[in-house]
Amino acid sequence: MMGYHPDVILAGRRINDGMGAYVAGQLIKAMIARRIQVDGARVLVLGLAFKENCPDLRNTRVVDVIAELEGFGCQVDVHDPWVDMAEARSEYGLELVETPEPDACDGVVLAVAHRQFRSPGAETFRSFARPSYLFYDLKHVFADASSDLRL
Repeated sequence: MMGYHPDVILAGRRINDGMGAYVAGQLIKAMIARRIQVDGARVLVLGLAFKENCPDLRNTRVVDVIAELEGFGCQVDVHDPWVDMAEARSEYGLELVETPEPDACDGVVLAVAHRQFRSPGAETFRSFARPSYLFYDLKHVFADASSDLRL
């Protein structure tokens, strides 16, 4: 139809485009509330792929979250057992970590619900974190009580 403006579709696109900033902003606000130093904070992002249990990086929006966190001065480590490290480097300039470092993170973001992240349980993520840290479960993989933030 001529002159038709798909407002609902465009509104949905704006929401999707702003989710990276929203997610990062929620984590940063929670870090500030817990008195975790944001500038220089180390955040582990679990998952980069477009969807769970799949190596496909096309159309992934996790890169938006990473970019926003880096914009706040965070050091972001990304771990995804499904994604080819060379492809992540070539497509997005990201150096993935093969194994997250223990006791190193101020925040952990579960961005993609791969089975490798589901099966060991939320307690496993504590081993990657410092004593005062935040766990943001974007995919509602674990019970409410297991996470500090949920989308």
